[in-house]
Amino acid sequence: MTSQTAPATEAPTKLRRAITGPLLYAFILGDVLGAGIYALMGVLSGKVGGLLWAPLVLALLLALLTAGSYAELVTKYPRAGGAAVFAERAFHSPLVSFLVGFSMLAAGVTSAAGLAIAFAGDYLSTFVDLPTIPVAIAFLALVGLLNARGIRESMGANLVMTAIELSGLVIVIVVVAIFVGGGGGDVSRAMAAPEGSNVAIAVLSGAVIAYYSFVGFETSANMIEEVKDPRRTYPRALFAALITAGVVYVLVGLASAIALPSSELQESSGPLLAVVEATGVNVPSWLFSLIALIAVANGALLTMIMVSRLTYGMAEQNLLPSVLGRVLPKRKTPWVAILTTTLVAMGLTLVGDLATLAETVVLLLLVVFLSVNVSVLVLRRDRVEHDHFRVWTFVPVLGVGSCILLLTQQRPQVWLFGAILLAVGGVLYAVARWTRSRSTTDDQKEHHEHA
Repeated sequence: MTSQTAPATEAPTKLRRAITGPLLYAFILGDVLGAGIYALMGVLSGKVGGLLWAPLVLALLLALLTAGSYAELVTKYPRAGGAAVFAERAFHSPLVSFLVGFSMLAAGVTSAAGLAIAFAGDYLSTFVDLPTIPVAIAFLALVGLLNARGIRESMGANLVMTAIELSGLVIVIVVVAIFVGGGGGDVSRAMAAPEGSNVAIAVLSGAVIAYYSFVGFETSANMIEEVKDPRRTYPRALFAALITAGVVYVLVGLASAIALPSSELQESSGPLLAVVEATGVNVPSWLFSLIALIAVANGALLTMIMVSRLTYGMAEQNLLPSVLGRVLPKRKTPWVAILTTTLVAMGLTLVGDLATLAETVVLLLLVVFLSVNVSVLVLRRDRVEHDHFRVWTFVPVLGVGSCILLLTQQRPQVWLFGAILLAVGGVLYAVARWTRSRSTTDDQKEHHEHA
């Protein structure tokens, strides 16, 4: 992989370039770490027993393949809109570009709705018992206001929240290390596969679940117009954040397996809290609930920042109504896009089956990742004037294979739900085109009348 020195000039943008390398690293790390890892270990142990680290390593490698493709395309075409921009250039089809962008949008608002419900549920009830849906809607309203206030303020909040959620995972690793040092735990459990299972198949099925804990890095592509010196900053921040998350996850996986048998991990709805309690180290339970709440809040904020910037980028491309491209004059934030996506996420909190919604997020993102990996290969013919990051050719090829492999593991019910969402996207696209063609016809009539 190569990266060359960027020229001094940066692409012009209506947005404010306020994101430095460390801020971008924190953004990606915060989005990847998210809330999933706080519940993941129990589900994973059901698939792989004590081999919790193995599917996490495999999922990291699969995520790095697609991240390599993102690093090349984002630095080659540094515009908000991410995967939709790449698809438009690669396939020259506004419909394909729209559906790729819409897949990201649908995944984002669905994920934010799920995070809002998680925030308002068991974690919050540790402190105060309130009805879930109204709290979730109020929470999304607060996220929307912070998003509209400005990217610098949002990034500052993310920096603090990322440090807190990372500290929760570090606590797990440290207390188990103290536990083992005092003669507790069972190190051999970390190498114990479930009895009678095919280890390779178990690790692959575990990697499908673990992959969800690495998604989030793709949201950073939509922030590129607000990044300083993006052609050098972006690849460094992207790979450093993914590898940091991977190392932390693997250590948490090892700690979980050593501290508790897989049967006990599977039974717990708060497996990391169970791990900490098993060590006997005196860490208050409320502290973990608070850290988990902050992790969920951070995930929702970062997801809604991405979704609003993607909506803005697609409006700039004429794939969505132009009104969504309006920006607050002083704050330089896309306020119409923020308002619209926040309202849609609020609506989705009323949907019941969040397990299917979460799996649908992964399905939709795999469609996006497949498009991105193919786009890198197609766009190798397209030369640009500035220097940019270039990934080895085998990386996107393997990236395509990894996406297809993970798509084959999805349930039919999830495929159906994803197809329904994409059909809704197709209808919206048709309406947007019809509206634009009508306004063009009206403009032409007006021009003839004046002539």
